[in-house]
Amino acid sequence: MGEQRKTFYLTTPIYYPSGNLHIGHAYTTVAGDAMARYKRMRGYDVMYLTGTDEHGQKIQQKAQEKGITPQQYVDEIVSGIKDLWQKLDISYDDFIRTTEERHKKVVADIFERLLAQGDIYLGEYEGSYCTPCESYFTERQLTEEGNCPDCGRPVQKVKEESYFFKVSKYADRLLAYYEENPEFIQPESRKNEMINNFIKPGLEDLAVSRTTFDWGIKIPSNPKHVIYVWIDALTNYITALGYGSEDETKYRNYWPADVHLVGKEIVRFHTIYWPIMLMALDLPLPKKVFAHGWLLMKDGKMSKSKGNVVDPVTLIDRYGLDALRYYLLREVPFGADGVFTPEGFVERLNFDLANDLGNLLNRTVAMINKYFDGVVPAYNGSTGEFEEKLLEANHSTLAKYEEAMEKMEFSVALTALWQLVSRTNKYIDETQPWQLAKDTENQSKLADVMVHLVESLRRTAIMLQPFLTQAPKQIFAQLGVENEALTTWNSLEQFGQIGEGIKVLKGEPIFPRLDLEEEVAYIKMKMQGPLPAVEEKKEEVAEAVPEVDEITIDDFMKVDLRVAEVVEAEPVKKADKLLKLQLNLGYETRQVVSGIAQYYKPEELVGQRVICVTNLKPVKLRGELSQGMILAGSKDGKLALATVPESLPLGSKVK
Repeated sequence: MGEQRKTFYLTTPIYYPSGNLHIGHAYTTVAGDAMARYKRMRGYDVMYLTGTDEHGQKIQQKAQEKGITPQQYVDEIVSGIKDLWQKLDISYDDFIRTTEERHKKVVADIFERLLAQGDIYLGEYEGSYCTPCESYFTERQLTEEGNCPDCGRPVQKVKEESYFFKVSKYADRLLAYYEENPEFIQPESRKNEMINNFIKPGLEDLAVSRTTFDWGIKIPSNPKHVIYVWIDALTNYITALGYGSEDETKYRNYWPADVHLVGKEIVRFHTIYWPIMLMALDLPLPKKVFAHGWLLMKDGKMSKSKGNVVDPVTLIDRYGLDALRYYLLREVPFGADGVFTPEGFVERLNFDLANDLGNLLNRTVAMINKYFDGVVPAYNGSTGEFEEKLLEANHSTLAKYEEAMEKMEFSVALTALWQLVSRTNKYIDETQPWQLAKDTENQSKLADVMVHLVESLRRTAIMLQPFLTQAPKQIFAQLGVENEALTTWNSLEQFGQIGEGIKVLKGEPIFPRLDLEEEVAYIKMKMQGPLPAVEEKKEEVAEAVPEVDEITIDDFMKVDLRVAEVVEAEPVKKADKLLKLQLNLGYETRQVVSGIAQYYKPEELVGQRVICVTNLKPVKLRGELSQGMILAGSKDGKLALATVPESLPLGSKVK
């Protein structure tokens, strides 16, 4: 018998299938998936649970409106949710549905047990109820207008017989647990909210049954009552493990949960009512409840009425799964609210994925093909100042990344990883392989530069694996890494694992550059719902691009365009995308800073005749003065300079 592996049990909220899921739901589940994949890579025995919360009045009403049974209604929506999780490549280990027998039987047993031991009693409820939120509220919890404090909609006055759970009995024990386990509620701000808003004012006993509808788990000893949503829903975390069944192996193996991942709107139920239920059952409490923020639009929460709902499927179909997964986890500090904008989405893909990572891979593979016939050379072990800086970046990135992942700070982990990507791109500019290649005496040095690039890319791809599920495989394939041992977390312990003789494989760019205006127009069009006869074709999207403002010939004549020759070009310090150019205009030389470093090497530009806008107001870019701009065009994500023939003399005016 080998040593038993450490376990890691992670859950998402169980989603309410009252309609199709949007990008906000995808955000939570992708975050959980990244954590589950990371822990598996670190050798843990992981249980990642997701599922659906399928009972309640709202479901019953929606089914009636459609003229079908509630079960038929939820079956249809759950099938769509499972399809979405497959499309998002969610590596869940179990999917729990509250309509399954394995769940319903245990919930009924738990209710009867709590009733028998006096934690639940029969009484009468009179107060306010919000159907969309499935929540009861006291008068003092309602808004000034008398509406639901969670969603702002009107509430109904209800009076009915109800069972109540004596939560007040456990309030002191709960506060003690908070004190003894400071990491229990994350982020910290949510804990203060729970204590000050709910526990200190006095916990009121919780209504835990309903009689006005019957779509739910009936109480065996009093079947006119159905067990109310929170006892039913929260119990999923243990019923999925077989708690209370004939086989409790999984429960014994994985409980207590390491992390319950929840949206901030359901923190109260997970950090007050759920721990109290577990205390009443004499079961261990979860180690952590992590409440993330919302992914909002500029005009607030997503809603169909606002026309601002983003369908994750639309984004995946057009931009690829990895683009969406990267954006969700890179853009928003996990725990805070974030804002989705089409512009932010496209720019994130262009700058981080296409320019930084994609370009690094393309350049590396191209140079190994050019200088070493496509075969990774032997590592000679020579290290200079630039190699030491790159090695330091590799090691510090790994440490920062691991620390961030333990705290579920996904954007911090990805930011650290992109610092390594930027450092590796800078290493190319520092070592200038194209200059080394000119002299055979530098062959050994050039070989080491190539190995450092391949090795940094291999390590980047390993650390990307929890986040992106396609790109790391493509990076390994283009680098010729076929040995699985070189793709594991353990292989990060040492730099220089890549062996000589591996053949690189030039492939398509893994992240093609996007046209910002065109793609923003496309996403906005899709957010407003499908328009007739508009398919996913680029040529038809052009109609949705905003019209360009027209100018007069007088406006155009104000722009002074001149022929110039590039006489010097060099990278701008601490700016991966900028080159500093010295332009000879015939009558003077002036300096222009241009964002073309991803597309041109400095030495390729010397001697080129370009068009310069000479009457732009000078600006400073990264501390360098730029006295104008050179013209370029873009197609298929590639930038090309507008050049002119030598027959046009320097300083000629372009009209």
